Amino acid sequence: MPSRVKFWITLTLGTFSLVYGQAASQSYRWQNVKIGGGGGFVPGIVFNPSEKGLAYARTDIGGAYKLNADDTWTPLLDFADDSRWNYWGVDALATDPVQPNRLYLATGLYTNSWDPSNGHILISSDYGKTFDAAPLPFKLGGNMPGRGMGERLVVDPNLNSILYFGARSGNGLWKSTNSGRSWSKVTSFTDTGSFVPDPSDSTGLNSDKIGIAWVTIDKASGSSGSATPRIFVGVANKGSNSIYISTNGGSSWSAVAGQPTSFLPHKGVLSPSERALYITYSDGGGPYDGTSGAVYKYSIDTGAWTDITPVSGSDLFFGFGGLALDTQKNGTVMVAALNSWWPDGQIFRSTNGGASWTPLWDWAVYPTLNKYYSYNAALAPWIGPNIVDVTPGNLQIGWMMESLSIDPFDSNHWLYGTGETIYGSRDLLKWDSAHNVTIKSLADGVEETSVQALISPPSGPPLVSAIGDVGGFVHQSLTRAPSAQFTNPKWSTSADIDFAGNNPSNVVRIGTGDSTSGKQVAISSDYGVTWNQHFGAPDNVQGGKVAISADADTILWRTNGNGVMVSRNQATFSTVSSLPSDAAIASDKKTNNIFYGASGKTFYVSTDNGKTFSAHGSLGSATSVFDIAVHPSVSGDIWASTDKGLFHSTDSGATFSAISGITQAWGVALGAPKSTGGYPAVFVAANYGGEVAYFRSDDRGVNWVKINDAAHGFGAASANCMAADPRVYGRVYIGTNGRGIFYGDVAGSAPPPTSSATSTTSVSTTTTRSTTTTRSTTTTTSSGNGSPVSGFGQCGGQGWTGGTTCVTGFQCVAQNPFYSQCIPI
Repeated sequence: MPSRVKFWITLTLGTFSLVYGQAASQSYRWQNVKIGGGGGFVPGIVFNPSEKGLAYARTDIGGAYKLNADDTWTPLLDFADDSRWNYWGVDALATDPVQPNRLYLATGLYTNSWDPSNGHILISSDYGKTFDAAPLPFKLGGNMPGRGMGERLVVDPNLNSILYFGARSGNGLWKSTNSGRSWSKVTSFTDTGSFVPDPSDSTGLNSDKIGIAWVTIDKASGSSGSATPRIFVGVANKGSNSIYISTNGGSSWSAVAGQPTSFLPHKGVLSPSERALYITYSDGGGPYDGTSGAVYKYSIDTGAWTDITPVSGSDLFFGFGGLALDTQKNGTVMVAALNSWWPDGQIFRSTNGGASWTPLWDWAVYPTLNKYYSYNAALAPWIGPNIVDVTPGNLQIGWMMESLSIDPFDSNHWLYGTGETIYGSRDLLKWDSAHNVTIKSLADGVEETSVQALISPPSGPPLVSAIGDVGGFVHQSLTRAPSAQFTNPKWSTSADIDFAGNNPSNVVRIGTGDSTSGKQVAISSDYGVTWNQHFGAPDNVQGGKVAISADADTILWRTNGNGVMVSRNQATFSTVSSLPSDAAIASDKKTNNIFYGASGKTFYVSTDNGKTFSAHGSLGSATSVFDIAVHPSVSGDIWASTDKGLFHSTDSGATFSAISGITQAWGVALGAPKSTGGYPAVFVAANYGGEVAYFRSDDRGVNWVKINDAAHGFGAASANCMAADPRVYGRVYIGTNGRGIFYGDVAGSAPPPTSSATSTTSVSTTTTRSTTTTRSTTTTTSSGNGSPVSGFGQCGGQGWTGGTTCVTGFQCVAQNPFYSQCIPI
């Protein structure tokens, strides 16, 4: 192996002294790649009761959104960056009824170890354009069980400087008297909730107390300018009291007499005109569990409880979540089945306070359904055709329905959230007359998907995605929603995807275990438009990462829990024992028989179609490798992102150069070069100069520009994937964990170089161990003009003065006019 000599270089160019620091920024224009249907769970939709047209939606992993006049939505938390990624978990939302410009969000993703940070109350006084953060002394759980309960956060409608918040994890009830800026525990409220979904769950996800479910304040019990005396609180208890009341502004509390105790209270909504509290119950915390439930109405004046559950007996096989009142129509109430998975979701409506109900569907003659709606998915055609599907089991109305709201200014306008989208319409009153309303996908602007992998092939569609919960898409357009999800097989989640370098229409994807056959590998020859099952895949093996060879005849699969496997010509997968089970993998995009792997600091290469791998080089002191990106037209030109920085090799991993200034790197991608025939633009999510951000280099990592800005943080850098467009210079795709896919295009001129400059002044080079320099380089011995070039070395190209012949077993192959390489024969 060639010798490796590290040295430090101090450059002095005229009056310039070049040192590394934070990269300068270049303006980019960022937009969502439109999927159009949301793609994830929307547990809360809240209308402001005082300002017409003002409404917000919260999601479990994708932040919060504000409704626009044209029924689109504007995201509010895109500024969340790597240090504030848990802002995208919104556990509760409150819009101020006195000052509608004020908005409050309770943010935090998990109460277990997955989220190391405590929660915050985000405070906005400009409708969510900007926020201040008030820290809380405990964690919140926007993506924890029971996240559809609520709302846990509420503004006192008589004295709006007072807010209440119901916490998880046994932390109880909290109060702010200064518009959310500081919080103190309400010590007079002692029931912190006892319900735990699964005490045996060692991850802590399901073994934590759900805690306080909702807080509801009775405005009519007080007067403007004074704290409201009557407050109701619902607590996640089952088998004991769960509804409490205070009549003195929270100084003391008592359990409401005569209440039902069989189920968990999910929602508690007051009807001012009826002086009644409506409550939906389920036997599970949701959003996935629940096989029974109830709906009750409590009379504030008489103290009477009335069971108004819409169905009973064998028709009651679900709990209830969503609850909405029409404040303009006395006694009009709607409730949603939380977990009706078959034959469809269900919503009920009553115009007489729950004395009688009408459903959104009922049985005709089994197995035929009567469905009392028209269906419109034009904004997200992949959700389903624009027809009413009466086939039992084809869920169309939705599932996980915890949010259900009627516009307080427009009785025709209703919205509800599901596990996949936001539905609704503006003809709700037809329910009462013609008993036939419109259900329309209205999630335009809500991009909530968790993106697992992206590819941008050199031909065909600009982008193909592998996505959690909704499978993935071929994006023929970046600004128009896809027409269909991946099918045949159709998995809820696609874990990874790759294309063949020499035949890019050939694509492979892998799933996470939810296909009926149990096989989790699929192949396509038309960029992912149509698919076929790979029948050589083992049953019940799933997930991980996948790579397909340059000519599309070999698939390398690093599985979850079953090691690395390989299949050639669609044969049965066999185990690859010579590559660690946690290795990052990639295929060479030009030479068909070459695959790469990396684990810890060791880089591996296979030259026999992935059958065997051998250690080939070292990635410094790395202990984790996140991604490998391979030059699209030069064999053996490789980039590897690790916990110790970004590394580059031009000799198939025999040697690597550490890229200066980058101390940690996650996603890395190669895109179109700045000039024809030039080196690809390199994009990376990294810590450069002490700043975690997204960067581009046009000169192989010598100079970098920062390409994201304060309005676009993209959440957790380590959770995101990247792809760069090989046909559009400067375009990069970022797949986030909760906010869908972004694409960015150059919008401003590039700043001056950060580490080198062009100057007519002579350059003096001094080899020193200077503390003012940070760029380390690796040198290798030269083959000399007459000596054969070693395997994978350069052997020609414009301006090349080295050897032009290769050692035995390799031949010199032109990769482009500027680079020829010794490739195995």
